[in-house]
This record gives sequence, structure tokens and C-alpha cells, in this order.
Amino acid sequence: MKSVFIANRGEIAVRIARTCARLGLASTVATGDYLDVEAQVAQALAAGADAVHPGYGFLSENAGFARAVIDAGLAWVGPPPSAMEAMARKDVAREVAVAAGVPVVPTDAGAFGDRVAREERAGLSRFPVLVKAAAGGGGKGMRVVRSAAELDEAVAAAKREALAAFGDDTILIETYVERGRHVEVQVMADAHGTVLHLFERDCSTQRRHQKVLEEAPAPTISAEVRELVLSSAVALAREVGYVGAGTVEFLVDEVTGAAYFLEMNTRLQVEHPVTEAITGLDLVELQLRVAAGESLGLTQDDVRCDGHAIEARIYAEDAFGGFLPQAGTTSIVRWPEGVRVDHDLASEQVVSTSYDPMLGKVVVHGPDREAARAALVDALDRTAILGLTTNTGFLRALAASDAFRDATIDTAWLDRHTVPEPDADLPRTFVAWVSAMLTAYGDAGHPFQPDGFRLGGPPAATVVPLDREVLVDRAAGTVDGVPVRQVSAADHVLTLSVAGDEVSMVVNVQADGTAEASYLGQRFAFERPDPLADHGPAAGDGSVTAPMPGTVLAVGVAVGDVVAAGDPLGILEAMKMELTLRAPFAGTVAHVDAAVGRQVALGARLFHVEPGAAS
Repeated sequence: MKSVFIANRGEIAVRIARTCARLGLASTVATGDYLDVEAQVAQALAAGADAVHPGYGFLSENAGFARAVIDAGLAWVGPPPSAMEAMARKDVAREVAVAAGVPVVPTDAGAFGDRVAREERAGLSRFPVLVKAAAGGGGKGMRVVRSAAELDEAVAAAKREALAAFGDDTILIETYVERGRHVEVQVMADAHGTVLHLFERDCSTQRRHQKVLEEAPAPTISAEVRELVLSSAVALAREVGYVGAGTVEFLVDEVTGAAYFLEMNTRLQVEHPVTEAITGLDLVELQLRVAAGESLGLTQDDVRCDGHAIEARIYAEDAFGGFLPQAGTTSIVRWPEGVRVDHDLASEQVVSTSYDPMLGKVVVHGPDREAARAALVDALDRTAILGLTTNTGFLRALAASDAFRDATIDTAWLDRHTVPEPDADLPRTFVAWVSAMLTAYGDAGHPFQPDGFRLGGPPAATVVPLDREVLVDRAAGTVDGVPVRQVSAADHVLTLSVAGDEVSMVVNVQADGTAEASYLGQRFAFERPDPLADHGPAAGDGSVTAPMPGTVLAVGVAVGDVVAAGDPLGILEAMKMELTLRAPFAGTVAHVDAAVGRQVALGARLFHVEPGAAS
């Protein structure tokens, strides 16, 4: 093997290329058509590659792609297509797990949903249940259903998501464990009969089945449960004839302590860096060596677990605004030094809704969990992404919380709790201080902005119009009466002493009205009010606008339709997230500006409802 074609993009492509370079292998990264099997194979052949690494997402778990790569005479950096097919379907994977002696979650498969609905109507409730796609993963096509009334809509939504994401709308319905921990085992196998576990990870900190923070090893499971999941993962991999890197996922019931097999991911996982941190192994290197026909050269006793590692996923989403996807152009991007950061994001880069919202991963390692947690909080403090909103501030607040510190977060914790948003007062002070400083040096921002000049006297205070007016008196050293002293300012990093406390922030203030700062990882953007601007329809007038940039997935009404408050009007999709747009009140649909497949900007009007029924 001399050259590897990476059938992927973004941070995982950069990460794979890094290992290839270290091993002296050439690498080529795919461009476009990421879901087109023929196009990807053609690109690999044109690049003169010997092997194809699919990364994760896109075609990484597509057995047809694996076969096409192999048929083209290239090495497939992944498991055999037969193993991929067996594990790709959750229903088939359950059968393999049972044959391997691995415990599984109770289910009645396809007929279960109809029966529980009938039984609830008869007073024999067996809810909640989990509706999920048999052919998928990553939270797509997955819904928690708590009553029979919700079942039909949840199944329809799950089927729609599953068909779009995986081309298969088969649904599995199983008992839902209300309070559980998501524990997964990294396995690695070669073609010479060696199957190893590389210990486990805890991915319980997730929202709506999407992982947020991952760590290794799992902090709460007992020695008995650890032995069960590790041995079960190895047994399952052997049973299915696995080769390469894979992850076997389990759900641990916090009430009973029982562990159940969930699924197997037949690829490298997003969270693989935490396993690399505690074992000292390069999983991509092992994948490449196995794909080249080599043995792992390791025994189970050679695999060590050293310290603790935690990973935070940085997403383009507004975590404090309903977790809605975000898009735009970055202005300033600063990643923390001294820790591992897997990313492909830089300043002045366009982020669209065409791909997964993950922008990068911040990974820390420490001698124990608390040391790693403190390092993560510090690293996220030093992460600054301006120009568009990300979840960095949310991750920082979550990592600093008592719940995460005490490892009490289960898989549904974020669906039951809220994380407090950082206060905007201090960032506003920083932005106002910089705005006043720029005004004093001749950049007035607008022709009527006071610059503080007074003939024959000390400069007057400057009024800085942000989301509200802020009074900055640089001569007196105050902002809204609070003592402020500038310590240093260079390359957008401003350090101020505010009421005696020294604080540093990344600040970006421009003449076009951009005024933003990064504090505790959170982006704060202050929009200056424009009294001459047309602010569009008033709130509550019946206009339903796009709460996120995205693509119209469905339109369920037409002009003249009578709707009740809360009735669905259409569905908007962006970055793997579906959002149903609903009628603000009872009335008649007066305008429909949405069309299936249309890409819309944030704030675009899609529907308009007039109060009252049509005459």
C-alpha cells in the first residue's frame, strides 16, 4: 500500500491524511459526489490509489461501496461487506448478538407497535417505547414514544428520516430504558484471527440520541458490567467475522444495572480520539495495516488504559436558541493550543447547511477524570469561533456543571434539563470598549456617532449603540459606570480589568456593524438597531418564517386551508435536523411561499395564516 484515497471531507479527512503522512503514504481527498459510489471509485482509480478509507458518514457503512472498491482491485479500509450488511440492520444485528450470547434490549419487532397501541387503549400501557430505523444509526429515524396517541406520527417521521438517510424505512420498536448510560466498546480485528477490545467509552451525554461529550473509560460502570460489555463486544465481532475497527454499543440500565446490546457501527467512530488518548494507539494506522493484510501485532495484554480522556463536539448550532442549525462565514476562528483538536475550520470560511453540522472536536487527556474535565473547560474557554454561532459555550457550561462533574448525566438528561446561558453583560462591556476606542481613533462607525470630543475640556463619554446604548468614558475609565482598565490589546484579543477582575476575550468590531465577542466559549453578537430599516412583519401577525437556514422537506397546506393552532404547515431540514413549522393560531392559510426542495435563508417567510376561518 502506497497511496490512500479518502472518500470523505472535513476534519476526518484531515485526520486520516495526517496518519498517512506519518506512515509515508500518499493520500488524496475526495471532492463532491460523496454519496455516489461510481464517482468515488472513479476518483480513487484516477488518483492512482491502492486503498480507499471511507472515514465516517457518507458511504462508510455502505456494503455496496465496499464491494465496488474491492471489485475495482483496491483495498477496502474497513470490515468485510458481509459483516457490514449483517450489522447494518438492527434487526439482523440482534440475531447475531443473540447467537453470540450477547444480551439484547427486549422487543417485539414490527408487530410490537400495533400491539402496545391496542393494549394502552385497553388500559395495559407498555409505553414508553423507542421507535428506530432498522437500517440506520446516529439518531436518525429515532423517536421516543410515550403514548399511543404519539405512535403513528412518530413512526411516520422515523420512516421518512430513515428512507432519506439510509434508503430503507423499516422500523424497529423496542422497550425504552428511561434512565440509561450509553457505553460502547472499541474493537479491532485482523484477518488472522485476532480480535481485541480497546476498552470502552461512555457517550451518555447526548441530546435526542446525538452525542455531545464522549469520554473513556466509562466512569460509572462496575467491574462486572465492564467485563460483560468488553467480552460481549469481542464475542460479537468473532461471531460476525469482523475485520478492522468497529464499535459495539450497549445501553446500561441505571435502575437495574443490566447491560443490553444496541448496535454495531462498522466504521471508525467520531469519538475514536478518546480511545487513542487512553491506549496510545493510532486507530487509523491499525486500520491501514489490517487492510494491507498485516496482523495487529498486539495481544489483549498489550492494550493498556492510561488516565482519562474527554471529547467535545463543536457543532454549527445555536444551543441556547433551540439547537437550530447555523450557517454563514466565520470571521475569526481560534482553536486552543496544547490539546488535540481535530478540525478543518479556519477564519473567513463558509459553513453551509449541506453537510453535517460538526465543525471539529476538542480532545483532552489527563491522569484522572477530574483533571481531564478541568482541562476541557479550560480548552473550551480558549476556543473562539466568530461569524456564526456554535455550541462551544454550551459545551463549556455543560463540562463545568455539577452534573457532568459528578457523572450523573444519563442519555436523556439533556432532554430533561437546561444548561444556563452565559451572561452577556461582560462581553457587551468589551465590545463597547473597543467600539469607543475605534471611534476615538477616527472610525466613527456612522456619521452621527459621538466621538467624545469637547473644545477646551476632557473628552466626553461616548454613547455606543449595541443591542442597547452603552456609555463608555475612556478618560474616566468606566463603562456604564463600572471601572474598566485596559491591560492589553493585540490581534483581536483584548484584556481588561473590569471592577478589579482581569478578563481576556476575542473581540471583533467592524465598521459594517459587526460587533461580536467570544466569552466562555460562547459567541455574543450585538446587533445595532437601525431605525430606518424595514423590520418586516410584526411578531404575531401570522407570518411563519424559517427559524434556521435549510431546505423545505415538506409542505402540508395550501392557500385557503383552515388550520388550528399548532397544526403542522411544513417541515424544514438542515444538517440532519428536521423542524416542523406549525400554525401560530387558528385561521386560514393566506400565503404559501414554501416549495419542496427549496433552500431558504434564516428568517425567510414561508407561510402566512390569517386569523379566522375562510368565508
